[in-house]
Amino acid sequence: MKYLSIDIEATGLAENCQIIEFAMIPFDTQFKRLEDSLARTMYIHCPSFEDLKPTLDPWVREHNEKIIRKAHSEGMMLSEFKEFLKNYLESKEVREYFNNQKIVLFGKSMTAIDLPFLTRDLGWDFMRKYFHHRNLDLSGVGYSLIDLGMLPQGMDSGSNLMNHLGMGEVAHTALEDAKNTAIMYLKLLEKYEAKKS
Repeated sequence: MKYLSIDIEATGLAENCQIIEFAMIPFDTQFKRLEDSLARTMYIHCPSFEDLKPTLDPWVREHNEKIIRKAHSEGMMLSEFKEFLKNYLESKEVREYFNNQKIVLFGKSMTAIDLPFLTRDLGWDFMRKYFHHRNLDLSGVGYSLIDLGMLPQGMDSGSNLMNHLGMGEVAHTALEDAKNTAIMYLKLLEKYEAKKS
């Protein structure tokens, strides 16, 4: 299977919070390879850190100030982001990589954060035009493997799973998180494929 691993950074997790960084990288489970040439990351414009600060969650204030400042000063407007994404998804390279099929999205916390925010900002029609209605969430894979007794409790968390797989700490930048989430999935596939033989 081929997936598009995505990740967003946002001003928080509440309904009215804004995407401030988006990244994506395709990967292939057959060849166990990420397609770095098709990786992209971008900032999406938001109000200034000073304007947002009173409403920000303490974790976001502490960890995402740099990203918020960059998004405010350099970020694309939502309409530009949508156009950029459209051009990327319709490019010859991306269409060939995914065999002209709708793309299956992959990530962590997809149903809680990424998909609701993207559907709100890009629109239902955009999401249905380019992306398959099914997606794969690493957290769900973690729950399944815990239930099967193949992973210890707590491995549904990206940071815990990264440590368990010897990959260090979560970067909390969209591109590194998109890459690391894909790598974790490939490592899990390799681990359990080896157990079958």
